[in-house]
Amino acid sequence: MTGWNGLLREYAQWFNLDGVDEFVTLQEGNTPLIHADRLSERLEADVWLKCEGLNPSGSFKDRGMTMAITKAKANGAQRVICGSTGNTSASAAAYAAKAGMDCVVLVPEGKIALGKLAQAMVYGAEVLQIRGNFDQALNLARELTQHMAITIVNSINPDRIEGQKTGAFEIVDVLGNAPDILSIPVGNAGNITAYWRGFTQYHFAGHCSTLPKMWGFQAAGAAPIVLGRPVENPETIATAIRIGNPASWVPALEVIHESLGDIRAVTDDEIIEAYRYVARYESVFCEPASAASVAGILKFGVPKGSTVVCVLTGNGLKDPETAVSTSATPPVIDATIKALLEKLS
Repeated sequence: MTGWNGLLREYAQWFNLDGVDEFVTLQEGNTPLIHADRLSERLEADVWLKCEGLNPSGSFKDRGMTMAITKAKANGAQRVICGSTGNTSASAAAYAAKAGMDCVVLVPEGKIALGKLAQAMVYGAEVLQIRGNFDQALNLARELTQHMAITIVNSINPDRIEGQKTGAFEIVDVLGNAPDILSIPVGNAGNITAYWRGFTQYHFAGHCSTLPKMWGFQAAGAAPIVLGRPVENPETIATAIRIGNPASWVPALEVIHESLGDIRAVTDDEIIEAYRYVARYESVFCEPASAASVAGILKFGVPKGSTVVCVLTGNGLKDPETAVSTSATPPVIDATIKALLEKLS
């Protein structure tokens, strides 16, 4: 077999795969790093977009899920569970199906984008809506592992972070070095932790001569790390980062300290402005939460001449409702050439 063979094969030397005889993979990873010409010109910097929406289930979660499900299967697990705002549920359901395992998904009632809910259902997961938020869903999933044989595959599972670190490897492999700044959305804070692990491991192995400043961005209505306290009822249009008490809060703060970075907040209006900008001017359709990384650099600026990578965590088709609701309704015209010419002239 030639070509790309999935993250666990391509980066096998960077993982502990003891006891693993079979990889559960959908050939995730190897996502494009696209140069953002208009953003670069606007910010007078060298800006790149890491398009994680091109993973098999449409988000960065697949990087960690291939490892989590592979390890779970190697350990004899037959059933997995996750609490989710959407992307984790889609990824867990997809990889569990590939492995021949059962998957249980807990999602907040009415607080999950339709595209993500549809994925979890069609992949065959047992989807349960809870009367509560993501943090409560995660706590329930954790508690259930104490009552029955089931493996949790949220980012509190260390195998998830291990898999997700490969995003940093790919960026360095393409650029030849680490960027000056890595801009990334922050919800449960596992991804910023994973990217930093990847950059530091590559750095100490001599694959990159520098390390980036890690800039994380939370939605203003769901910004517990920025506020320094949990948010009991987080609210934001960016459903993927609508999290009030991140599981990786402490590791994320360590990343910010070590990298001389920062975690800041962007408003929903700023997120939607960035969301529409990257679609219109960079031809990349990402989900709203992804655009927090772009909103952040537009709001706060970047050093002139710096190299910046914005991680776009999920595909825009995950949340078609937002795309439609934030756009003008297409006009209706008669099916005649006269009406068409009148409209376009």
